[in-house]
Amino acid sequence: MRIALAEALTRSGHSVVTAANGEEGLKMFGERSPQIVISDVRMPKMTGIELLCAIRRSSTPETPFVLITAYGAIDDAVAAMKEGATDYILKPFSADTLDDLMRRVFGEDGGGVKAISARPAERLGKGSPSRGRVIVTGNEKMKKVMDILRRVAPSKSTVLIHGESGVGKELVARFIHENSDRRDRPFIAVNCAAMPETLLESELFGHEKGSFTGAIARKIGKFELANGGVILLDEVTEMDPQLQAKLLRVLQEEEIDRVGGASPIPLDIRVIATTNRDMDQAVKEGKFREDLYFRLNVIPVNIPPLRERPDDIPILVEYFIKKFNAIMGKAVCGVEPEAMDSILANPWRGNIRELENVMERAVLLAVGDSISLADLMMDGVKSAGSPKGEAEDLARPGITVAEMEKKLIMRTLDDAQGNRTKAAEALGVSIRTLRNKLNEYNVAHGK
Repeated sequence: MRIALAEALTRSGHSVVTAANGEEGLKMFGERSPQIVISDVRMPKMTGIELLCAIRRSSTPETPFVLITAYGAIDDAVAAMKEGATDYILKPFSADTLDDLMRRVFGEDGGGVKAISARPAERLGKGSPSRGRVIVTGNEKMKKVMDILRRVAPSKSTVLIHGESGVGKELVARFIHENSDRRDRPFIAVNCAAMPETLLESELFGHEKGSFTGAIARKIGKFELANGGVILLDEVTEMDPQLQAKLLRVLQEEEIDRVGGASPIPLDIRVIATTNRDMDQAVKEGKFREDLYFRLNVIPVNIPPLRERPDDIPILVEYFIKKFNAIMGKAVCGVEPEAMDSILANPWRGNIRELENVMERAVLLAVGDSISLADLMMDGVKSAGSPKGEAEDLARPGITVAEMEKKLIMRTLDDAQGNRTKAAEALGVSIRTLRNKLNEYNVAHGK
């Protein structure tokens, strides 16, 4: 498992060191000061939770720490969250799950406005990145949203967060959790769009040993792991209608039934859901239950897209420059006027996530102490080697933005021979955004 983890993370572009047990890992931690620790729970010489506690007492206690276990014991999960674990995942899991985890922790999958800490915090306006996940804004619309979030955070009421891909919906959900009296209890995120329908029920509610073919042991579901805390149902509109009915019962009865279980399990849990779809339209089309919509939409929160708050763009640019300077060891201190004009003129359909990707690339490519127009690499959407005629076809008069976007995505997938990961990298978006777009187009393309 250690070798497989190291190989998967290395393929995703991370630099990895490994340790065979907790004591060795703690020694390496002191010597290497890693940006994240991923540890098994059951290990010789020192358990994962003991390692977590030791690191939380170290000189860098804010280092993200993720625990992995095959046992799925609820006591382990709760103990880990109490001691400040950043996240908790159960074996077996896929490479995509690992990539999603890394993007969550390092901010590439939650709107991008994040730094790393065990106890995240909010920040408004300009300044250097502080410890913790932060929401950076100077925009009046977003300030009103933040005011609503502060007022609703202490309650147990269900929240439904609306917003386009890349605006930071998960970041907002974490802000609610971290400003509530449940902040020291688990925060469990479930991506309803990334998980096959056949696995989602077991993942959410758990199952008993022998309840179906392949159920070789009891599995604790995400709802049970989040008991006492918060569960985030990301992209809830992607949930199968049958599961929607079961979710409605959970919200009404405040209890769950494991698959194959003999008795219900009571819950004390807060549900936060997100969507990038028009919920009213989804209800009208019969794709989402109206009664479930009403249950989820107790407190609606709408996150405006970046194009509706252009005054945030310079603030975010400054924030990302400082963030990537720190990560890359660079000393970029500004943006040339022509480059800033281009940034401000861009529609940012991928919102903050897209802006973060562009700034990461620009800081990396910058030769001097400022970012030039060339460093942004925003002057063309076609991939290198695409025939001129294809670019002209994408930009022909009369084509809508949605049509152009779909053509670009499908063409990039074809160039990547159906590989979604490569296509997402070429497009400058996350794999989840690409999956959402393909679902939107009702296209089964690639892998």
